[in-house]
Amino acid sequence: MFRRRTQEAPENPPQVVKPGGKGRPTPKRSEAEKRRRQPITAPSTRKEAYQKLRERQAADRVKVREGMSRGDEKYLLKRDKGPVRRLARDYVDSRRTVGSYLMYFMFVIVAISLIPVGVAARTLTLFAPPLLLIVVLAEGLFLSRGIKRIASERYPDEDQKGVGMYAAMRAMQIRRLRQPAPQVKLGEKVR
Repeated sequence: MFRRRTQEAPENPPQVVKPGGKGRPTPKRSEAEKRRRQPITAPSTRKEAYQKLRERQAADRVKVREGMSRGDEKYLLKRDKGPVRRLARDYVDSRRTVGSYLMYFMFVIVAISLIPVGVAARTLTLFAPPLLLIVVLAEGLFLSRGIKRIASERYPDEDQKGVGMYAAMRAMQIRRLRQPAPQVKLGEKVR
């Protein structure tokens, strides 16, 4: 008497697709968990865990070192990032500088001072280091002014703070040891 009447449901009810819906039924939790699970490959001993960690860290370091050598922006240190710093690196790397040969000169001067030689050679070893440092300082100032001028012309909206010192310090490094590695050849025009 107070029962509801049961209407017979159609065999294939129409699929109602909501706008923006995913178009498929939600999977059961057990099915979703099965798909998410992966076999556990945990190391069996602590020693093995440390070894795997060291191997992974070494691989990461190699990847970062190669990226930095290529000049890949993603792997560069904060001090090396940006178009202004790239311009400064290319500007310095495209020219020969006395600063990049400073260590070689100093090594020769020390070697001469250790060898028993005449008065003229002794005098040279006494006055050459300060003269070399003055030349390197003047060259650094010249490079600094040049890169600041070019950077302000090419990148007026970029931050140019410290770019002169960055270029001067890079000019004092031995070319083969510079990081990031030089991307331009000696004498090449800076673009």
